[in-house]
Amino acid sequence: MTKVVNYISESFEELKSNVTWPAWAEVQRLTIVVAVFSVVFALATWGVDEVFANLLEKFFTWIKA
Repeated sequence: MTKVVNYISESFEELKSNVTWPAWAEVQRLTIVVAVFSVVFALATWGVDEVFANLLEKFFTWIKA
């Protein structure tokens, strides 16, 4: 148990003194970039899924006929 407490204490101290944190404005800007990229990637994935779903539906309709 002592090792765990020591690890947490040292980790907290390292985060306080050794880590360089970005400015708040940069955090906000990068958060917006990530959000926009996530939406664009989700829309692209949805579009590819729709195209393949339609192609498969047409393929299986063609096989049935």
